[in-house]
Amino acid sequence: MGHAVPGCALCEGEGGTLIWRGTHLRVIRADEAGFPAFYRVIWNAHVAEFSELSPAERAHCMEAVACVEQVLRAHLAPAKINLAALGNMVPHLHWHVIARFEGDSHFPAPVWATARRDRDLAHEARQTARLPALEAALCEALAQQPG
Repeated sequence: MGHAVPGCALCEGEGGTLIWRGTHLRVIRADEAGFPAFYRVIWNAHVAEFSELSPAERAHCMEAVACVEQVLRAHLAPAKINLAALGNMVPHLHWHVIARFEGDSHFPAPVWATARRDRDLAHEARQTARLPALEAALCEALAQQPG
């Protein structure tokens, strides 16, 4: 555990816009059209499965996921937060933390499903405008976590 794997997108790059980096994990904002509040918690070391982490590492990882969720809820008041750890396409441990809104193009289906309606660009712009304050609060909250 811990070595970079050639060809792994999350070993070779950040995986999106870096928001915060700690010793064991980082948080990025993904560039996913239609979903401005789409974040990932990425384990820095290359591991494919959550069970490869020690109990303390698993706890640290899930606390970071919960922290991202709490900050998204506080700043955006979404209808729902979606959490996912698939890794089928990129087998490097990462959690998707996605703020969802009833009017988003895919709601209530997953963001990976077929769109159900056109994007609401005005709503997306309002979310995007809130991201700087959200991300400042997120960095502060993550920096206070142990580990």
